[in-house]
Order: sequence, then C-alpha cells, then structure tokens
Amino acid sequence: MSKAYFVTGTDTEVGKTAVACALLAAARARGCSTAAVKPVAAGCDAQGRNDDALALMAQVSIDLDYQQVNPVALAPPIAPHIAAAQAGRLLRCGQLAGLCRGVLSERADLTLVEGAGGWRVPISPRETLADLAVDLNLGVILVVGMRLGCINHALLTAEAIMRDGLKIAGWVANQPGEQMACHSENVATLRALLPAPCLGELPRFSPWNAQVAAQYLDIDPLLCPAMADTGNR
Repeated sequence: MSKAYFVTGTDTEVGKTAVACALLAAARARGCSTAAVKPVAAGCDAQGRNDDALALMAQVSIDLDYQQVNPVALAPPIAPHIAAAQAGRLLRCGQLAGLCRGVLSERADLTLVEGAGGWRVPISPRETLADLAVDLNLGVILVVGMRLGCINHALLTAEAIMRDGLKIAGWVANQPGEQMACHSENVATLRALLPAPCLGELPRFSPWNAQVAAQYLDIDPLLCPAMADTGNR
C-alpha cells in the first residue's frame, strides 16, 4: 500500500512540518509504516541539524539516519538558494530527487517529502522545489495557513500545482497563529473552490502534540485515493 506525497504550503511559516507530523502520526495510529524526507532545510544548529527535520524523524517508523531525512542542511534561516550560494553549493533538482528516492525505495505505507516555503521557492538560479515535486511525480498535499489573504494564496498555489501537471491529493487548513476573523467562512470558501478533499482543520496547539493533532485529520483520501475521487470535498 505504499503511498508518497509532496507537502507544500501557501507561504513560509504556515505549518507544513506540523501538518506533516500530524499526518504521519495519524498513519502510525492506524498501524501504517511511515517515512519522511526534508530534502532541503535552511536554518540549522551548530551540529547541522534542523528542527523541522528532527520533528519529522520523531514521527517515522522506519529507521532512517538524519542525513537520509535531511540530506541538505544549510546553516542560515534564509531562502535555500541564497543559503546554498553563501555556502558555495549549487543545488540541483536531479540530485535532490535521487536522494529522495533513496527514502522512497523503503516503500513505507506513507512517505512524505516536505518542501521549504511555498511552491515556487528557488533552489538555484534555474530550478525551484516545484521542479523536484514534478521530477518525483508525487501527488501534493497543500497546507493552507489560515490568515488574511489565504484564499488568494491557496487558489494561486493550486493553479500552479495543476499547471505543473501534478494532482492535489488533499489540503489542510492550519491555524499557525491567532484565529483569523471569519475563520469558518474562509474554510467553507476554500472547501468550495479548491479541487481536492480537505483532510482536516488544525487549531493552534500549545504545546504542539502531533498525536493530538492527528485526531483532527482524515487520511483516508491519502491511503485510498481512488475512493476519495468519488467522495465530497
């Protein structure tokens, strides 16, 4: 039953990692094996480790080394292509895809490849993380940060994903900060306009707990996509 998806967001700091961890926790709660990759992370500690990658590692059931989960770890918390240039590195989509395939070859029941920032974040002067998702030919999970402007950002991102030839497998309404005005009305609008099933709505948690967040999500459309195609959004 091996399924794999690329996780992207409507912007940076919208909760991609939190949602990815919750999805992995939901899968593990159902007895599924899990794996994850954060191919590029910008913002690492003195040991070259990124908090998002470590959070993903805590939710995978397959034994993976840190370098497998986060093969490219860049120190400064800035745009990946700039951080790579400052480190004298040139990131290539083909190389990143090969590193991701190493984890995908483990054939976990659910594998998530998490991007950085939004859909069009550059990794080099000529390539973006969208090119990586296309190279891997993965369905996409869209994390929508529920804040002012989210409808426009979500619809434009969805259009870009589909224009690139990929399918949106599902989307999650995540609350990264204080609840926005007219939250339920905005979610209803997104449910009506986005061409994919809503996997759930995550409120803001403090402290964050992936297992608790998992209870707010429906992963059936990810594990059984054929059934989701015939269901309601």
